[in-house]
Amino acid sequence: MTYGTETWPLTKGFIRRLRVTQRAMERAMLGVSLRDQIRNEEIHRRTRVTIIAQQVAKLKWQWAGHIARRNDGRWGLKVLEWRPAPVNAA
Repeated sequence: MTYGTETWPLTKGFIRRLRVTQRAMERAMLGVSLRDQIRNEEIHRRTRVTIIAQQVAKLKWQWAGHIARRNDGRWGLKVLEWRPAPVNAA
């Protein structure tokens, strides 16, 4: 579920959709439906699965560190370190 998450936008709406999807998957893992009225915290406690929003944020930071450590002249680090030229006000 987290393949390629390094490039995903982490907006509030997107994180909410990830959480909803994770809860649906956890319910399916346990064979629990919404009609059973089991709290999300209880389902999460039973499955012991990593919270997807935390995992995605961790992967994004790991990817950023990977890009920052590159020294092979690729554009990723150049873009990261780019500073715009000063503009003279006339």
